[in-house]
Amino acid sequence: MGGEAMFEVIKAGLETAVQDYPGRIGYWNQGFPPSGPMDSWSFRLANVLVGNEPGEAALECQFVGPELRFHRDTVVAVTGGDMQPRLDGEPIELWTSVAVKKGQTLTLSYARTGARGYIAIAGGIRTEPWLGSRSTFHKAGVGGFEGGALKEGQQVPLGDAQGTPGLRVKDAARPTIVTDKRWLVEVTAGPNDDWLDEAGRKLFLETDWKLSPKSDRTGYRLDGPGDRITFADKAINKRPEHGSIPSNIIDQGYPNGAVNLAGETPIILVKDGPSMGGFINPYTVPTVGFWKLGQARPGEVLRLTEISVDEAQKQAVEMTRICSGESLESA
Repeated sequence: MGGEAMFEVIKAGLETAVQDYPGRIGYWNQGFPPSGPMDSWSFRLANVLVGNEPGEAALECQFVGPELRFHRDTVVAVTGGDMQPRLDGEPIELWTSVAVKKGQTLTLSYARTGARGYIAIAGGIRTEPWLGSRSTFHKAGVGGFEGGALKEGQQVPLGDAQGTPGLRVKDAARPTIVTDKRWLVEVTAGPNDDWLDEAGRKLFLETDWKLSPKSDRTGYRLDGPGDRITFADKAINKRPEHGSIPSNIIDQGYPNGAVNLAGETPIILVKDGPSMGGFINPYTVPTVGFWKLGQARPGEVLRLTEISVDEAQKQAVEMTRICSGESLESA
């Protein structure tokens, strides 16, 4: 194929960043979250389309995508929310591998559906790993390319691979991105569901929570009747080291996806969330529901629905099966 293995950032878009899957594992106890893609379903399928391993480093684009010029022939795929991808001004199909010639420009616009789009490139992005991952942790300014979101004028290195154009993801293997602004998000009970009484748990699961604009890759704030959540006796009559309000608990580890009850405001701790703290987590969003958080937009409604841990694990295994070559066909 020849030529320099890189692309140039003409326009950066809104917080376009390098991520890999499952991200930075094993350093949360030192304050570094896993980071990685918010919608790992779309992310992994983008990589599979261009012949990469599902977790290879690729780009996550938020709300408004970038404009990139390629310095060599390659194959790309764009998945996730519909950011209206164009190659030299001509529309290209989502969920399809596309041949790109040296000098051509890939442009993503605003997201007509969903919130995040993903760009995978044959060979993967070859930025310098940091603590074993190329994922960007925005708030610490580490990982990714030069420690943060892409910037105009940067030249980002790529691996050397050819890829196969003309493949597409089967319709049945694609995540369904809602268009009615309402998401049904799976949660599992715990680790602190027993700190709520029956009425409090019912309120959590029967409320239309609205995703606040004050949300980012650290936490998704949920607007709703948080002041009406009621608690079990153990949250009220407790030892003083657990804190002064019912949602306080002695500092504990937080799982990724925890629905953290900070006072009267539920906050879902997402990919760049904290590893521990002193609030309870009545529910946790597992893999099967997490990708929906990546595609939800501020102002949209999240309704939480409880599933068992066994069912969550079963569906995570099925999602991994889907994110493989068996989900591809000729375009």
